[in-house]
Amino acid sequence: MTTRPSARNRLAALPRSTSLTAEDFAGQDLVSALLAPLRFTRCSFAGADLRHADLDRCSLKFCDLRHADLRGASLRGTRLAGCDLRHADLRDADLTGAVLGSVNTGIPPHGLTDLTGARFERAVLRDVRLEGVTGEPSWLPGQRSRPGSS
Repeated sequence: MTTRPSARNRLAALPRSTSLTAEDFAGQDLVSALLAPLRFTRCSFAGADLRHADLDRCSLKFCDLRHADLRGASLRGTRLAGCDLRHADLRDADLTGAVLGSVNTGIPPHGLTDLTGARFERAVLRDVRLEGVTGEPSWLPGQRSRPGSS
C-alpha cells in the first residue's frame, strides 16, 4: 500500500516554475513549506497554515488565500494577481519587491486583489507595488503611517 505524500512534500518536490491549476490546499499544514518559485492559478489556500513558508518569486493568479496564516512567510518578489487575501494574516511576513495587483478581465473592477481585513503588522513592505487592489489598508506604501509608527 502506497502512502500519499503530504502536500508540503509534494510541493517541495516539484521542479522550479511548475504551474499548478485549481489545486486545493485549503486548511493544509504547509508550515515552513518551500513553494518557490511555482506558479499557482485558481488554487485554494483558504485557511491554510503557511507560517514561515518560502513563496519567494511565486506567481499566484486568482488564488484564494482567505484566512490563510502567512505569519513570518517570505514572499519576496512574489506576484499576487486577482487573489483573495481577505482576513489573511501576513504579520512579520517579508513582502520585499512583491506586486499585489489585478488581472485584466476586460470588465473593471473585476480581477482585483482583495486585501480587506488582511493584517500586515511588522511586515517588511520595502518596494511593494500595488497595481489594482481593493480593501487597501491605509498604511500600505504611499501612505503616511504604518502600524506602530507615530
